[in-house]
This record gives sequence, structure tokens and C-alpha cells, in this order.
Amino acid sequence: MKLSANEFRNSQQKRLTLLGMSGVGKTHLAKLLSKQDKYFHYSGDYRIGAEYLNSAILDNIVTRIKQDSWLEGLLDNKSISIQNNISFDNLSSVSAFLGKVGNPELGGLQIDEFIRRQALHRQAEIQTMLDVPKFIEKSNQQGVHNFINDAGGSLCELDDNNVYQTLSEHTVILYIRASKNNEKTLIERAQSHPKPLYYQAEFLQQQLETYLSENRFSYVAQIDPDAFVRWIFPHLLEHRKPKYEEIAQQYGYTIDSEDLYRCRSATEVLDLITGAMNQCP
Repeated sequence: MKLSANEFRNSQQKRLTLLGMSGVGKTHLAKLLSKQDKYFHYSGDYRIGAEYLNSAILDNIVTRIKQDSWLEGLLDNKSISIQNNISFDNLSSVSAFLGKVGNPELGGLQIDEFIRRQALHRQAEIQTMLDVPKFIEKSNQQGVHNFINDAGGSLCELDDNNVYQTLSEHTVILYIRASKNNEKTLIERAQSHPKPLYYQAEFLQQQLETYLSENRFSYVAQIDPDAFVRWIFPHLLEHRKPKYEEIAQQYGYTIDSEDLYRCRSATEVLDLITGAMNQCP
């Protein structure tokens, strides 16, 4: 929703969708605001794993267990059971399911399976974002009228106008733009701790073709999964930036990550947000 600075500041129902790469300060912003007022914190990544990918995550674990006949026997006679103990602070089961593409002997997924999981994640994220109005109503029923939708970094890659329009109708979309220093930190983190990521299908295909050519590989199974994540991340960052900008220009507002990290209170965060609103025509 498009609001004036005064409308937002005086509103008794502040509802935000936080847009940007993981690591730009979305959690920092949410924590600062929550120190002053009560907010319902809706984690997109948590709901993806707990609701829409839960069955696929468990099926994948069961399939791996059944590769060991002893464990398969224990599972079949119900001596053991499998649970997805996902939490806001531990999303490892989602990352493990999403996986990395490349050599299976190095923990990689075959390209067809990787693409299948990417597609499942996209549909899960779309549905998770379309659930936001329902959870806003739930938060109101609980007496919590402020709402933060902490969306995943891949929200910009859904290319689904229905999602963006729905979020815009019910929340203020706030893009946290990474500064140059922040971008450098994000890239360094990806180099030291390469993690599974969502890639838009066309972008992934283009990058795979480039990577195979540069390394003189004949097929994807020759790729070191971690090496590919390290290589592709800077390209992914550049790929996402104009997408974030387009969403923010059409539906919301933009603040800079360095300005956000200088904030030490909810008042300073609200001043930053309303300042961005004042800059919009």
C-alpha cells in the first residue's frame, strides 16, 4: 500500500513486507520495531518449510533412509519416526531439501531433480506470500495489529504480479537496498559458507551454460556444488537488484542497509521509513 509519511506514522496498524537479500538487515529492523510495539512476525521461509514443503522434505528424508536396509526396517516397523523440526531460527531442513546442483559424489543433485525442487520451492513461496492477508487477520484476532512479513530473498524472482499486488494491497513493501559494503559482505559470506539458493529457471540455465563452458565441462554432474554456488552468487546478486528496484518503484519504498544498521531504536527506524516515503512523488 502507498501511504504518506504521516499516514504511516499515525497508523495503529503498521504492516510491512520486507524485501531484500538475506543479510541486509530485515531481522535487525524487525527486532528494533518489536522493542517498541508488538508485531506479528510472519517468516516466509518458515512457512514454506513448515507447510508447503513439509511433505516433500519428509519424503526426501525417508527415501535416503531407505537406502540403508537396517534403517528401512526400523522405519517400516515404526521403531523410528521422522519429523521436520523447523523453527524460525533453524531452517536447515528447507536448505537441505533445496540442495545444490552438481556432482552427486560431492553431495550435489542431478540437474532434473534440482530443477524439480526449485519449481516446488517457487510454488511454495507464491502460496506463502498469498497467505499474508490470512495471517494479518489472524494477528488481528490475537490482538496484535502490527505485522511484519519477513520475505525470502527470492521474492523478487517469482515474477508473479498477483503476489506483488496482494502484498501491496495489504502491506507497505519496504526494499532494503544493500550498500556496496554490504554487498561485499554478502559475497564474502557466500564464498566462505556456500548455501542452497533459489534461482529463476531461465537465469539458472544461462549461468550453468556459462559455467560449463568456462570450466570445459561436458555435463552438470562434473560440477563441484560448492564451487558453483561461490561462482554464481555475485551474478545472482546483480540479477536480483533490478528486480528489487522495479518492485519497490511500482509498489513500495526503498531504504539503504547502511542507514538501517545505524538505527538503534524503533523511533529511528520509523524515521528512516517515513523519510523514504517523503522522497516518493
